Amino acid sequence: MRLHTLAPAAGSRRARKRVGRGTGSGTGKTCGRGHKGQKSRAGSSRRVGFEGGQMPLQRRLPKSGFASRRPPCPEVRSGALGRVAGDEISLQSLKAAGLIPKGAARARIILQGDIARAFAVSGVALTRGARAALERAGGSVRED
Repeated sequence: MRLHTLAPAAGSRRARKRVGRGTGSGTGKTCGRGHKGQKSRAGSSRRVGFEGGQMPLQRRLPKSGFASRRPPCPEVRSGALGRVAGDEISLQSLKAAGLIPKGAARARIILQGDIARAFAVSGVALTRGARAALERAGGSVRED
């Protein structure tokens, strides 16, 4: 292969249209733009979605905001687990203690503070550090 023999494939490169080169070319005089009007003028352009002064579709339709489809996961600090009555920690017991909102569908315990007593955790996610601290305190985690 030699550099001087390289060429694009036949028909892959099209020559540009030379406009305004006489009537015999097919694109003489008005250069394929027709007569008068906004699109015949030099430098003319309309913004995307412009509908000639009519209210554009994207402005006619109502706005709808963004809402994440995944509900938020409230975090409970490990130091606050002492406020839970009993030794069983579940979503219901965390809601009863006021540590998570009433409407929460899930929760996660994070390591921040000391775990004073042993708890049996079920139905609540734990971080790696919180799980280790809970097991050190004699607690257990039941996977549901």
